Amino acid sequence: MCFSANASFTAGVALTAIGIATIKKVQHPRQLLFASIPFLFGIQQIIEDFLWITLPRPGSIVIQTALTHLFLFFAQVVWPVMAPVSVLMLEKKGAGGRGLLKILVATGVCVSSFLAWCLLFNHVSAQIDGAHISYRQNYPDALRDVGGILYVIATVAPSFFSNQKKMWLLGSSILFSYIISQIFYTHYIISVWCFFAAVISVSVYFITDQIRQTAIANSVNRSILITPS
Repeated sequence: MCFSANASFTAGVALTAIGIATIKKVQHPRQLLFASIPFLFGIQQIIEDFLWITLPRPGSIVIQTALTHLFLFFAQVVWPVMAPVSVLMLEKKGAGGRGLLKILVATGVCVSSFLAWCLLFNHVSAQIDGAHISYRQNYPDALRDVGGILYVIATVAPSFFSNQKKMWLLGSSILFSYIISQIFYTHYIISVWCFFAAVISVSVYFITDQIRQTAIANSVNRSILITPS
């Protein structure tokens, strides 16, 4: 993230470990994408840690460019799709809210496609600015504001339409972190929000564990009901 290389590396390693622990909680393939969120955030933070290391070195321009594109790929292309899809996959067929989640998936695909195009065909760069990393993106101004709003909708809103317990807390926390980043870290919002969202994604572990515990409890209850008295 945009505070220091050590903090970024520590967050990355911790989230990767938590991500592995979360994935081990998975009981059904449809839970895997959601459970992978902390792990992927961990990888993203480690990528930014390497950016911290290479940016001060003028001879590492090729590596810097590759790492910048890779970080922005996670931030702008992966998350707008992964957030709504991973939540949708947790919902049972016929559950209320699936229709809205499908609309959010479509929104995420549109945002991701647009940002992928921007990333491929426009100049991007990263630089250390004091105690922060600033990402410079020469994207079309005409769609920047609309794209930003749709990005937030695609990544935050799915949590509010899920039937999983406590999922709304995840969405509320990420939305709050976005607001804080926008107010206090306007010029570094991509890096700062990704860090806050990464830390908050630790709650994915507890949500996944709760889903597992609920499934176990339901299984036990069914066994009791069908056991002859």
